[in-house]
Amino acid sequence: MPIAVGSKAPDFTLKSKAADGLKDIKLSDNFGRKQTVLLFFPLAYTGVCTQEMCDLSSGLGAYGALGADVIAVSVDSPFTQEAWAAANKITVTLASDLNKEVTKAYGVLFPMLAGIGDTSARAAFVIGQDGVVKYAEQTATPKDLPNFEAVKAALAKS
Repeated sequence: MPIAVGSKAPDFTLKSKAADGLKDIKLSDNFGRKQTVLLFFPLAYTGVCTQEMCDLSSGLGAYGALGADVIAVSVDSPFTQEAWAAANKITVTLASDLNKEVTKAYGVLFPMLAGIGDTSARAAFVIGQDGVVKYAEQTATPKDLPNFEAVKAALAKS
């Protein structure tokens, strides 16, 4: 079960690939400044995940207009995420949860995806500037996408 709306969002620092090496992505850097859309997805280089991140990349401006940053988290390494992003023109900020600690903290671990191992489930959270979860959704299956209209509606309310 994903963490509940009204909960304090677990803070984290994850690695992301940058042009000059690895950089830290810290959730609480947005506290007091902007909202955060936190997305979990199972694996890079899979069809549904690629489509989701490509669609998000083309629509990032809508989230910025609502005063939000988008961070997408998977259990892939930052180097895998970087290669996947370059190959697919993905511009969403990708963060690596290789040790699955953040995935577990948010309650969205998906056990034994396709028999290959534990991954992040597909999930979406809206975290307010105050660090409190305003929206939480884990999809029924990894093939289902979050309700992005509901995500945007939650952003517009805050």
